[in-house]
Amino acid sequence: MKNIPKGKYNPYPKIDLPDRQWPSNTITKAPIWCSVDLRDGNQALITPMDLDKKLKLFSLLLDIGFKHIEIGFPSASKVEFDFLRHLIDNNLIPSDVTIQVLVQAREHLIQKTFDALKGVKRAIVHLYNSTSVAQRKIVFQKSQEEIISLALKGVDLVKKYAATHDGEIILEYSPESFTGTELEFAAKICNEVTSKWGIGKERPVIINLPATVEAATPNIYADQIEWMSRHLDNREHILISTHTHNDRGTSVAATELALLAGADRVEGTLLSNGERTGNVDIITLALNMTTQGVDTHLDFANIDKVVKTVEECTEINTHCRHPYVGKLVYTAFSGSHQDAINKGLAFQKLKKDPKWEVPYLPIDPADVGRTYEDIIRINSQSGKGGVAYVLEHEFGYQLPKKMHPEFGRIIQSVTDTLGRELAGSEIIDIFNKTYLQIKNDLELVDFTISKTKANNITQCELTYMYNNKQITSKGEGNGPIDACKNALAKGYKHEFSIKSYSEHSRGEQSSADAVAYIEIQTPQMDTYFGVGIDSNITMASIKALFCALNRAFL
Repeated sequence: MKNIPKGKYNPYPKIDLPDRQWPSNTITKAPIWCSVDLRDGNQALITPMDLDKKLKLFSLLLDIGFKHIEIGFPSASKVEFDFLRHLIDNNLIPSDVTIQVLVQAREHLIQKTFDALKGVKRAIVHLYNSTSVAQRKIVFQKSQEEIISLALKGVDLVKKYAATHDGEIILEYSPESFTGTELEFAAKICNEVTSKWGIGKERPVIINLPATVEAATPNIYADQIEWMSRHLDNREHILISTHTHNDRGTSVAATELALLAGADRVEGTLLSNGERTGNVDIITLALNMTTQGVDTHLDFANIDKVVKTVEECTEINTHCRHPYVGKLVYTAFSGSHQDAINKGLAFQKLKKDPKWEVPYLPIDPADVGRTYEDIIRINSQSGKGGVAYVLEHEFGYQLPKKMHPEFGRIIQSVTDTLGRELAGSEIIDIFNKTYLQIKNDLELVDFTISKTKANNITQCELTYMYNNKQITSKGEGNGPIDACKNALAKGYKHEFSIKSYSEHSRGEQSSADAVAYIEIQTPQMDTYFGVGIDSNITMASIKALFCALNRAFL
C-alpha cells in the first residue's frame, strides 16, 4: 500500500525453541471446551442479549454438550448478575457443568461476583489483568513488578471470598494480551499467581493464554504455548487454556497448533462471534476434528438448529460460506465439482466400509443434519453431470451416461440466456418439454408384440400416424425394439439406426413406471435421445423411440 512509512509495521520476533515438538504431534483427543458465547459473544453485540435470549443460548450450549460455560461478567452489569442468579435460584445448572465468571482484580468487583455465585456448587472464577508491553507502557504506565502485584492482589481477594463460599472455586488466570507479552514475564507472573493460590493436586489452576490480538502466524502461537508449557511450575496441576481471536483470520489454525503444542482446553464461541473479528469458532474446530476421526463430545448433529438459535440470540446473520454451517458450503455449481461429487456419492453407496471418500465434501452433510437436496445446483457454470444428478435425486430419472451431454447442453443454453441459477422445478419442466411434451410428427396409435415358436423371432404389428395418415405395418426382429424399428421402416421415410438403449423403474415398487431411453443416429451421424414412460416397459420403449425420431426429424 502507498504512503506507509518504513518501520511502521514490523515482523513478530521468532520464538527461541529449536527443539520444538509440536510439528510432529497429532490431535488425538478433544480438549476441554469452554463456551464464552454468553460473555465474549454477548459483549460484542450491538444489542446485548436480554435474560430470555441468554437462557435460550444457555440451553443450546447444554444441548451441544459444553461442560465449561462462561456465563458472563456479573459484577459488570445488572443483566449479567441477574442471569447468574436466575440460573442458580432455579437449579438450571446441571451437576456435571461448571459455570465460569470473569472478573478484574478489584475488591468491590470480586465481592459482587461472589455475591452472584452464592449457592453454586462449583464455579471457575476467571481473574485477569493485561500484561503486554503496549498495555503496560500506554494504558497502565506500570512496571512488570507493579503488574505482578496487581495480579497477586486479585488472587488474595479471590482466596479471601472463596474461603467463605459454600462450594468449590477453581481459579483461572489470564495474562491478557498474552501474545504481546514477553514470554519470560508471562511465565513469571503465571508462576507467582499459581504459587499464591496454593496450586496442588486438589487445587488445580487454569492458565489461559489468550491471543487477545492475533500478532503473528499460527506457528508462533504454538511455539509460545509449548514454551510456556515447559516453563510453568507444577505443570501437572495446570490446564493450559487457549482463547484466540481472529484478527489475522487464523484463529482456528492457531488453536489447532496450540493443541499440538500441549494446550488442554479451548475457549471460544459458536460461529466466531466476539469482539472485533471474533473469537475462534468452536463449531469449525470441533468438526475439523470430526473429519479426522476424533470424538469431540459435542453434538452438532442438527447444525441448522444451532445456527438458527445463535442468529436469533445475537441478531447476526451467518455468512453463506461459513465453514460447515453456511447455506452454500455443501453446494457445487462448478461442472467438474458436480461430476466428482456425483461419482463420489454413488461410490459411497456401493462400497462396504463406512469411510467417507466423497470429493470436495470433507464431511458427510448428513452427519450435521443437512440433506443432499442442495449439494448440486445448476447455473451457467454447471456441467452435464450436475444436471443428471438433480434429475435423478429429485425426480427419479437415471439418465444414461451418453445422454448427459445432450441434456446438459440444453440446460446450459437456458442458463446462459437467463444468467441465473435454475431451480429443480425449472429443470424438470425443461426435461418434460424436451422429451415428454414435444410436438408429434410421428405418433404411436397401437402395437402388438408376439413371438414365433419355431425360431424365437419377435414380431411387431405397429399402427401409427405419420403425415396425418394412419399406417399399419409389420416387422420382425430379435426383440420388441428391433421388430418395431423394422415395422416402422416400411412406411417411414427417414433412415436411422439405434445406438443405445437403457431402462429403469421410477417410483414405488407397487406403482412404479418404467422409463426407457433410446439413442438413435441419423445418416448424417447426428444422435438424438428419446424418453418414454409407461407402466408397460415395451410401451415405454416404443414411446422413447418415437420421441427420438420426432426430435431428430421434426
